[in-house]
Amino acid sequence: MNNQEFLDIVAQSFVVFLETGSRSNQKLKILHGAISNDFQKRLGVLYKIKSLGIGDGKEQLLKGRYFDKKVDITIYKKDLPIAGIGVKFVMQNYCQNANNYFENMLGETANIRANKIPYFQIIIIPEELPYFKKGGEFSKWENVNSHHIEKYLHLSSDNIESFFHTPTKTLLYLVDFPKMKNNPHNSKEYNNFYLNEKDLNVKEATIQYSPFESTVIYNDYEQFVEKVTYYILSI
Repeated sequence: MNNQEFLDIVAQSFVVFLETGSRSNQKLKILHGAISNDFQKRLGVLYKIKSLGIGDGKEQLLKGRYFDKKVDITIYKKDLPIAGIGVKFVMQNYCQNANNYFENMLGETANIRANKIPYFQIIIIPEELPYFKKGGEFSKWENVNSHHIEKYLHLSSDNIESFFHTPTKTLLYLVDFPKMKNNPHNSKEYNNFYLNEKDLNVKEATIQYSPFESTVIYNDYEQFVEKVTYYILSI
């Protein structure tokens, strides 16, 4: 799967989210399943992958240092779990929760990596997102900016051997959805706009930030999957 194919999968996952709602896992089956199938092809038959959208379609509990955690994608070799991948796709109401998303990612990673299991993260965020009040009323557009990205820049320079909270490798992917001409009144209008878009074209965000160091890969799925595959094969 190359970068454009990855963006196409992101678009499909977004459409299913609009169709089925936030409580449904159908959007995850598309996204997690595509990533898992890509890793399965690259790793070969000696490895087995468990996640939504592949095989028996079930997420697996991965043993952590402090508690067992159901992981989005688990990679097995000889029936032993050897790595995990967390996948986060934020679609709305991001800015006020940005630090919580980040803190949860660090804690999830530390729990798994402290148990000597490599853990990777994929984080997908639209560059512009809607903020809805309770009840679905549209409030405003939120824009991801350098303030939100700064923490990932710091993360990119972490020594993973010293900090268990740092993912072994992180993919941060900012995406760009087609813009609405007018603000929606509510989430229903927002959903209908994108559901009526033929061949929804999700692009890579064009804004560039200071160069990330080796721990974080920015807007390059192909590089991320190649490096993670190489790492897992070396275990």
